[in-house]
This record gives sequence, C-alpha cells and structure tokens, in this order.
Amino acid sequence: MNAPRAARTRRVPGWLLFLLLVVMPLLELFVLIRVGKVIGAGSTILLLILAAVVGAWVVRREGARAWQAFNGALGAGRMPTKELADGVMVLAGGVLMMAPGVVSDLMGLVLVLPFTRPLVRPLLVAAIAPRIKQSMASSPLGGFATGFGGDPFAQDPFAGQQEPRDARRPGPQDGGPVIRGEVVDD
Repeated sequence: MNAPRAARTRRVPGWLLFLLLVVMPLLELFVLIRVGKVIGAGSTILLLILAAVVGAWVVRREGARAWQAFNGALGAGRMPTKELADGVMVLAGGVLMMAPGVVSDLMGLVLVLPFTRPLVRPLLVAAIAPRIKQSMASSPLGGFATGFGGDPFAQDPFAGQQEPRDARRPGPQDGGPVIRGEVVDD
C-alpha cells in the first residue's frame, strides 16, 4: 500500500541521515582527539564545559533578543519572517552548542551570533521556502492564507499598511459598516 503523499514528501533523505548519524560523530571524535593531543585531555574537557556554559549564555541572550524582535514585528503589523528565521537559527545553534564537540560548537556559534546570522539566513530561506510553498499549495485552504493564491515569499503582505484606527477594536479599513460591541462575561 502506498504511503500518503504528505508522508512521502517529508521523509529525511538518506544522505542527510548518514551525514548526521555517521559522519558528524566521527568528525567530532577526530577533532576532539586532535585537540586533546595539542592541549591535553583535561584542558579539552574544560574547553567543552566552557563552550557549553558560554553557549547557554549566548543562546539565552540572543533568544531573548529574537523574541523581542518577533513581538516588535507583530506589534508593528509586519510579517515576522526575518525574526522567525532568527529564532529558528538561535534554537538550532543552542542545540548544537549543548551537544559535546568542537565542530558542533563552532556551527552553533555561527547560527547564534548576531553578526553571522545574516550570512546563514539566505541559506535557511533557500532550503525551507520551497517546502513551505509546496505545503501551502497542497493545503486545504489553498492560497487563502497568503492572500488568495499569492506567493508568500514574493512580498510582505503587510507592507505599507496603516495602523488600525483603534487598535483595541479593529474594524474594516475601507470605511464599511461597523457594529461596535463588547463581550460581557456573566
């Protein structure tokens, strides 16, 4: 029996699993042995512990900044695409920095630091955008969520819009009929 189409499109490629489960641990082990030979076993262990502590501090700091930027974008009525990408990169970087290993720590730092994130963001968008487009095209809503079939990555759908006249009670912007009311809980 054939698997549903959605399940087939979301499978992780075999080469990626091989890379993550075989190549990365071997690379980490090789680098740890080399570093241990140069600076000693005790210093290598202290280096790993220090990297985890510094990584946790940087992730906490940058995670809070990414969250504030996300809330600021939502508050301004903008689509928070850059902020979401930054949040994903900080989370992934934090996971990499918590894993023991020099290579994963360096990869995590690249994803977490604010001056290297803009360099990685286009790669993230290039990797994820086609999947999101495909998912939105095959969703039951079709393109409704992106403006009746529009491309969600072509432009910011909220660009150039004015703030609502009454943010506490938003209504139609075109001046159509509005019936104001309140919800009263008894």
